[in-house]
Amino acid sequence: MDSDRDPEKNLSAYIDRNHALSLTCVHEQVAKADCECPLYFISNIIRGKYMRKNLKKLFSYYKPYMGIFVADMFFAFGAAAVSLVIPLVVRYITSEVVYWGSSQALHTIVQLGVFMLVLIAAQCYCNYFISNYGHVMGARIEYDMRAEIFSHYQKLSFRFYDDQKVGQLMSRITSDLFDITELLHHGPENIVISLIRIIGAFVIMINISPRLTLAAFALVPFMLVYAYVFNKKMKRAFRMNRVKIADINSQIEDNLSGIRVVKSFANEEIENEKFKKGNDGFLDAKKNSYRYMGGYNAGLTAFTTAITVVVMLSGGVMIARGKGNITDLITFLLYINVFTEPIKTLIDFTEQFQNGYSGFERFMEMISVIPDIKDAPDAQPMQEVKGNISFENVSFHYADSDQMVLNHVNLDVPAGEYVALVGSSGAGKTTLCSLIPRFYDVTGGTIRVDGQDIRNIKLSDLRNHIGIVQQDVYLFAGTILENIRYGKPDASREEVIRAAKEANAHEFIMNFPDGYDTDIGQRGVKLSGGQKQRLSIARVFLKNPPILIFDEATSALDNESEKVVQESLEILAKGRTTFVIAHRLSTIRNAQRILVLTENGIEESGTHAELLAKGGIYQKLCEMSNLS
Repeated sequence: MDSDRDPEKNLSAYIDRNHALSLTCVHEQVAKADCECPLYFISNIIRGKYMRKNLKKLFSYYKPYMGIFVADMFFAFGAAAVSLVIPLVVRYITSEVVYWGSSQALHTIVQLGVFMLVLIAAQCYCNYFISNYGHVMGARIEYDMRAEIFSHYQKLSFRFYDDQKVGQLMSRITSDLFDITELLHHGPENIVISLIRIIGAFVIMINISPRLTLAAFALVPFMLVYAYVFNKKMKRAFRMNRVKIADINSQIEDNLSGIRVVKSFANEEIENEKFKKGNDGFLDAKKNSYRYMGGYNAGLTAFTTAITVVVMLSGGVMIARGKGNITDLITFLLYINVFTEPIKTLIDFTEQFQNGYSGFERFMEMISVIPDIKDAPDAQPMQEVKGNISFENVSFHYADSDQMVLNHVNLDVPAGEYVALVGSSGAGKTTLCSLIPRFYDVTGGTIRVDGQDIRNIKLSDLRNHIGIVQQDVYLFAGTILENIRYGKPDASREEVIRAAKEANAHEFIMNFPDGYDTDIGQRGVKLSGGQKQRLSIARVFLKNPPILIFDEATSALDNESEKVVQESLEILAKGRTTFVIAHRLSTIRNAQRILVLTENGIEESGTHAELLAKGGIYQKLCEMSNLS
């Protein structure tokens, strides 16, 4: 068979490319595949394979807490056993004890009453242990999983985040994990308690009266079929719920992050309408799932009542015909709740399983994404970095596009040189600089630092020796001190202050009542653009790297702020290998070398004066900027 027509090969390749397909996506791919083989059978094989793999991974989270888990199961067994014993004691009292002499019967009933109180106390403690320590176990598992996925987020590259929504990623680390751990905590104990009660009740009842047992369990198969039918529908509904709530989270995060833009354009109503569409979609998905849940609950209640009625009628007929007695009927009526309640629990477990497992599928989809930029097995640390950088026949294009952003670029930058990059938007200036710290990997060629291929250098070492000042400064919620110290987490307060002085930031910082302990708000909203930029420069001063990248660091500032920030940048750049992406050409006229980038690569190279003398692209850019 031609490989292009081989569904199994196509499907396997599809899974390998995506690393972590959800089962829903597998079925969608199968449905779309163009071949003549029984694809549904193949999809089920793959579905089973991945489900087994996922469940094995899911159960592995119990391993550190196996002691608590075993204790939880033990007390679950105890709670179930008590519920089976009490109806037997009641049957013994009603069938035997009440017919004894009054004094002996009274004495025995009191003893049995004390015994049942002890059983109730034991059951109470069992339920307490399950609810308390079992939930703590679930919380610890949730803690471990949250730490795992957050750590994994830190390993993923810019390429991954280019295609993601923050709200979607947040959903996987919050609501998904809660449902997963609820399943991991309640799932096993619910199954243990339910099976013990159902099987135990069945064994006890069949030994008392096989006919009444048959009557009591006659409707159970229909109940299970009913549950199975709704189970398939609920799985689809719950998965859609997750997609919708993740969309809403993403939309809320987007709105709140850009709330100042929203208000500046007075577009609150537009945002409300956008949110209403997403919220309506979520409500429709919820309505759909609640319709199935309503059918579950209504049907279950009807079955439970019907079982009671069947037992009552069957028992009445048997008593009337002299083939039964009232004691057995009372016992059976007590046991109806004992085995119908766990049936309800098992049915509810299907809902819990759908919630938890669909969340775990999404969790595994994310965990299984392989970072495309990581340390090579033989990656080496950097020793005594000078800052010589060379691009050797470097090409690059983004994963979702075949169009080259950089094409066969060759460039040598000696240590300590100040290089400026200019050119039209989209020429690849930011991309070229993003390749140096390996935010993206080259698709062709090699970049070397001090003669060493950066792909053979430990990522942490490489990035620790590169300082970046961007146009869009990101400051974290917290104090000024904490934000500057981000450049060197173990820096002393004196080192932070020295870095702030070098960045021309100390004066404005001390004008705040709390100085370096001033809380700057979310993303530094309490600071001006120039102040935020100087804090970002102070971070780099504190880091003290030999290689610098300034990505249009002053283009969004007013003239006064630009002058102060530019002065800070010039001080910072002394003695370091520096790349400056320039929007305002006035800021780079003193650069040792200016590179003019176009879609064809580096078109021109030289000093400001040399490039003006050539009368080429740079001269035209200067004329457009009224710079000579």
